[in-house]
Amino acid sequence: MRIAVNTRLLLKGRLDGIGWFTFETLRRIVVAHPEHEFLFLFDREPAPEFLFADNVRPVVLFPPTRHPILWYLFFEFSVPRAIRKYKADLLLSPDGWIPLKCKVPTLNVIHDLNFEHCDDFLNGSHQRYFKKYFPKYARNATRLATVSEFSKNDIATTYGVPADNIDVVYDGYHSHYHPYPDNVKTEIRNRYTDGKPYFIFVGTILKRKNLDTLFAAFDIFKETDTTDAKLLVVGSRKWWKGDIENAYLAMRHKNDVVFAGRVEADELGKMMSAATALAYVSYFEGFGIPILEAFRAETPVVTSNVTSMPEVAGDAALLVNPYKADEIADALRTLATDGDLRQSLVEKGLAQSQKFSWDKTADLLWQSITKIMPKK
Repeated sequence: MRIAVNTRLLLKGRLDGIGWFTFETLRRIVVAHPEHEFLFLFDREPAPEFLFADNVRPVVLFPPTRHPILWYLFFEFSVPRAIRKYKADLLLSPDGWIPLKCKVPTLNVIHDLNFEHCDDFLNGSHQRYFKKYFPKYARNATRLATVSEFSKNDIATTYGVPADNIDVVYDGYHSHYHPYPDNVKTEIRNRYTDGKPYFIFVGTILKRKNLDTLFAAFDIFKETDTTDAKLLVVGSRKWWKGDIENAYLAMRHKNDVVFAGRVEADELGKMMSAATALAYVSYFEGFGIPILEAFRAETPVVTSNVTSMPEVAGDAALLVNPYKADEIADALRTLATDGDLRQSLVEKGLAQSQKFSWDKTADLLWQSITKIMPKK
């Protein structure tokens, strides 16, 4: 069988959350199923490391998908044309976009609907595109997959898709995340925070990541901090201007915030392991991979008590109201001073993380694919 796959987010050095999902699942699936041919549909020349096995055939389509108009042209014209030309039997789309008039069965992975609930968290043209087309992408797919029970229920409720047509495949964690020896942790702290302890935030700097409230909470925490702790922010400043920048500029302790930018996965694993705790207090997440990564690095977690984050964290994290800076500050203070609680959360986090892995994700995604395979 020939399976077409939307692989436009496999970008060398630029894998984000959905890009990592695409990478980790596909590299397992294509190796596990050499009896099938996989047609990888790129929007630019792919890096060789994304051609995971001999049964992968890369096809570069036009145009590169850098704007809503180009998204439309790519998926409504280029992808259907490639499916016809190469006689694909079905289409897998790991990022939520599909052609609206696809002639073959389609498995569409919609990770979350943050744009439906967080109106001011994307720029206008992107927000309008998502709200116009994603309901259609959900309803026109033969079958859907998503990464949490929360997202499954949200898609079913918001778009009226039958829940029994949506599979939960969860996310996994990367092998770079594990505990590192004390000398490595010391080296990391010396490199980034002058040897001081730190809380770490990981993620693209978007409004829904709630950095403005985290900055306010860290300011409150610093008023009574006796550990000289820093806040290490790891991620690209995609939507820095506005509320996030203003909240940072208003901080009394802004000099204790360190911006590391985007870093490679192996370095990030060390940074996570050396942290006092992960501070991940988003307003909205479809899953929240950094929570699992912190668990694997044996780093305690403060995260939000909304959307998917309690589902992922279980009883292994301190859950807080992401809208209340005082509550976040209290959690930071607790983890900075209570070693017994930190150790308890580390042990619970390791146990919770055993429920998830990319191997399990790939197996579940393949099960979803088999449900739409044409009978031959």
